[in-house]
Amino acid sequence: MTGNKAVAYKEPGKVEVIDVDYPTFELKDGPGVNPANVGRAVNHGVILKTVATNICGSDQHMVRGRTTAPPDLVLGHEITGEVVEVGRDVEFIKVGDICSVPFNIACGRCRNCKERKTGICLNVNPDRPGSAYGYVDMGGWVGGQANYVLVPYADWNLLKFPDRDQALEKMLDLTMLSDIFPTGFHGAVTAGVGVGSTVYVAGAGPVGLAAATSAHLLGAAVVIVGDMNADRLAQAKSFGCETVDLSKGGPAEQIEQILGVPEVDCGVDAVGFEARGHGSNASEAPATVLNSLMEITSAGGALGIPGLYVTGDPGGIDEAAKKGALSLSLGTGWAKSLSFTTGQCPVMKYNRGLMMAILHDKVHIAKNVNAKAIALEDAPKGYAEFDAGAATKYVLNPNGYLS
Repeated sequence: MTGNKAVAYKEPGKVEVIDVDYPTFELKDGPGVNPANVGRAVNHGVILKTVATNICGSDQHMVRGRTTAPPDLVLGHEITGEVVEVGRDVEFIKVGDICSVPFNIACGRCRNCKERKTGICLNVNPDRPGSAYGYVDMGGWVGGQANYVLVPYADWNLLKFPDRDQALEKMLDLTMLSDIFPTGFHGAVTAGVGVGSTVYVAGAGPVGLAAATSAHLLGAAVVIVGDMNADRLAQAKSFGCETVDLSKGGPAEQIEQILGVPEVDCGVDAVGFEARGHGSNASEAPATVLNSLMEITSAGGALGIPGLYVTGDPGGIDEAAKKGALSLSLGTGWAKSLSFTTGQCPVMKYNRGLMMAILHDKVHIAKNVNAKAIALEDAPKGYAEFDAGAATKYVLNPNGYLS
């Protein structure tokens, strides 16, 4: 039997690389697996040998203890891999194909999938619409920060790269197709970004930088990124963004210094539920980003909200926040006729087009998010550095495909 190691959540602030079972074409019981999914046959799936699998800010929420994730949950929803086994019912994907895996698992059969709403598939999670690999309350599909991982509904879910050598050469860019690039793009699209737009992106982490990259790709005139982390703001500047240092106060006045007016056409929330207030000594204030975006987005504009919000947060600052209830100034949004789009990005809506942009050198997302490949055994260090604010997108290299 082939060995398999994986990155697992142990307790708040701690991950470990552990030995786990090699995948089979059946969903087994284990940490975080929904009981109704135990024993589920996956003859429509494939087993991937992982080429690249990334540490995500959404993983970091769990590792900080800000969700109900159980110990030994195998992490990892940003997966790219080489097919090494195919299930009985797989027709088009073949052994040897190198493929990107959308982080949201979708059946391809339900009403939502047929309407391209693959982030809220109705058939893969018994508890609620929508699922993902290696994530709490998402059905229990085992994560891909591992040597090998099972991918269900393979003919539907997998995006096959057209040329193996080209894919491996551009892997640090292509690995971003599993989540952050489509997610950032979705944030920009749903915020209404187009040719000539002025855009404010809250958050200079990898998703925020991906949203800023996407805004440029969509033709924005000015892209402004706000954060408190000087290194991450410098990363945004490195590919042509204007920046706002939120440790110096709210964004409106600094936006006015850039644009001449204290508002933008389009706003993107790439922060989520662990948001802090503004100013040098700001504490956690989870509604800050959404309320400030409503204030600075022009009337009739839109907010794209790819930042993660949860229904259960043990570390929330008050009882309301622990249930995902925030003090939003909805009246501001109503008065200004603002539109809001939230939820998981439907990755399959965008990933092929973004793949083509990468393969034809129209965008260099790995450079913009400062991607860095590290060994699987270095994952705990990568998590710690990312949590400390490193302006880096850590890409795990479990099987040595990456230089």
